[in-house]
Amino acid sequence: MTKALTPPVAKKVPHNMEIHGHQRTDNYYWMRDDKRQNEEVLSHLKAENSYCEAVMKPYSALQDTLFTEMKGRIVKDDSSVPVKDGRYWYTNEVSGEEEYGRHYRGLNEAMDSKELLLDVNELAKDHEFYDLAELMVSPDDQLLAYCEDTDGRRIYTTRFKDIANNTLLEDVLIETEGQIVWGNDNKSVFYVKKDLQTLLGFQVYRHILGTPQSDDVLVYEELDRQFYMGLGKSRDESQIFIYLSSTETSDILFLDANNPCGEFKPLLTRQEGHEYGLEKFGDYYYLLTNSDAKNFRMVRATAEDINDPTKWEEVIAHREQVLLEGLELFDSHFVITERERGQIRFVIHDYQGSSYQLGFEDECYYAGVAYNPEPSATRVRISYSSLTTPSSVYDCDLATGQKTLKKQVQVLGDFSPADYASERLHITARDGKKVPVSIVYKKSLFNKDGTNPLLQYGYGAYGYTIDPIFSSSILSLLDRGFVYVIAHIRGSEMLGRQWYEHGKKAYKENSFNDFVDVTRALVKQQYGASDKIFASGGSAGGLLMGAVMNQAPELYQGIGCHVPFLDVLTTMLDETIPLTTNEYDEWGNPNDKQYYDVILSYSPYDNLTAKSYPNTLVTTGLHDSQVQYWEPMKWVAKLRELKTDNNLLVFKTDMDSGHGGASGRFKSLHEKALEMAFFISLLPERQAD
Repeated sequence: MTKALTPPVAKKVPHNMEIHGHQRTDNYYWMRDDKRQNEEVLSHLKAENSYCEAVMKPYSALQDTLFTEMKGRIVKDDSSVPVKDGRYWYTNEVSGEEEYGRHYRGLNEAMDSKELLLDVNELAKDHEFYDLAELMVSPDDQLLAYCEDTDGRRIYTTRFKDIANNTLLEDVLIETEGQIVWGNDNKSVFYVKKDLQTLLGFQVYRHILGTPQSDDVLVYEELDRQFYMGLGKSRDESQIFIYLSSTETSDILFLDANNPCGEFKPLLTRQEGHEYGLEKFGDYYYLLTNSDAKNFRMVRATAEDINDPTKWEEVIAHREQVLLEGLELFDSHFVITERERGQIRFVIHDYQGSSYQLGFEDECYYAGVAYNPEPSATRVRISYSSLTTPSSVYDCDLATGQKTLKKQVQVLGDFSPADYASERLHITARDGKKVPVSIVYKKSLFNKDGTNPLLQYGYGAYGYTIDPIFSSSILSLLDRGFVYVIAHIRGSEMLGRQWYEHGKKAYKENSFNDFVDVTRALVKQQYGASDKIFASGGSAGGLLMGAVMNQAPELYQGIGCHVPFLDVLTTMLDETIPLTTNEYDEWGNPNDKQYYDVILSYSPYDNLTAKSYPNTLVTTGLHDSQVQYWEPMKWVAKLRELKTDNNLLVFKTDMDSGHGGASGRFKSLHEKALEMAFFISLLPERQAD
């Protein structure tokens, strides 16, 4: 790869910060522009984009080939499996070269005489970015509400449509969270209003159709800005819920859906450290609670007894090695999602105490309860995927467990699952903990002789588990001999709640150590060649990449670092930055010296030093509302200043998108093709060309 091009060099303007008697100087603090209008900042980002394009130009044909391969595997005309909700069946269809789908409903599963609800292509045609967050039909099936974001900041506008007349109502709700709930009167709707500075949802309003938004009534405001806010409706549609959650505490308020002008009331007394999920069905509330149960247990109680834990009836006891992840209630049965040793299973229970397990046979896979809006259904719909099995939809008989495959995503071309193999390893980390690892490769190109290129992916935060699912895009690497690895490091809940707790706050270093130790073990076990190891991560996984690069840069030939959280200390000290206050329970509050010192010890931006670093590709979105663009921008500038090697450092900013990247089913493939081409171009045999 060419080294003759000159990268942009950013100016240095010292900005001094002091807290707890400790001083830091940030020479690139000037790159922050909340309004995204500073010409100097925009010019520098454009210069970085030009440099990235110039560096990758010799591999433009490879990028085009990769994009064509990935796009060529996608069925152009496709539809989702229809779902029954009330009188109607609903489905989504895509066709041809279109980026977005069309939403329909019909009176039977065959979708005879289907009715068009919304054409997302038409809505998106005048926008570089378009995201449809939610589509909700009124209880009487006459009106449609939908929430759209056209700049990637996750600030949504809600619109309403008369379905029969195919006309928009005059009602428009701006600056919302992208979620609405209908009252049972078909004219009241509830929505969460955004704080435009922090981009946190903190207020719930009631809107009456036919009135201006300025007349909407504030029904709840959350004063503790550590809480996220969402809305929902009970399984039996009798109550509307306001869901409040911080990293370590849950709270729910409720309102009679038949009396939407009533008052929201707390369901349980808020208790710090109490996390729970709840569903109402008939005379009972059902809870998955961590009260006296780190990995959660299931209890139930009547409305009269729900706020008195001494009166809770235990349905499923706590188990040390089994994490309860989800609950779905039906008239005849309920379905519990469990995870043990990293693997998901379902347990189907009747209400008389009998149960059975429902599992799958792949060595490592993901399965989840899909959308099941009808409590009276006799089958539960489940989604399934593995590293070698494309996304599949099953209907499972609740009484017998018999599975019926409704659809499996077709992969065009010469793909055959039998050509690929997956494995689940448990690799010993430096402190003796066993880290689960999911691996996939093409059988004919893998000999376990230490010659294969290897790409290792990780995340490791918020208790979010990256499960092993099928990706048709990854086939482009597997078919070139790559081994693809997911390291299920601490910070996820892969091995239960304790696995998460030992990867956050004061224990965050475990996430980074796990990732590095997995890499070293895979090289030692000859899954990958020592000079062909690549790593990738995004968002909190981008923090992981930055920390890993500081700890063990010599292990990696190339790094992909996407929408990365890199300037952790400065961000967590600034409550005006979106999401900061919600993150204290994840990273610690650095206004407390204990956590200041912890974050300072690993924050990727603060720990850059003069040494050699791997070849690195960094991407972000100008309108990112979760990790602001200036974090990777500053990090790249500082890394360029300090690194002592001649390795590549390229930085690309999508000037139209936010945290989720480009919208549409094809546009995002360009980003994947860029990273794959970057990695492939760094292979020793490529560089020798």
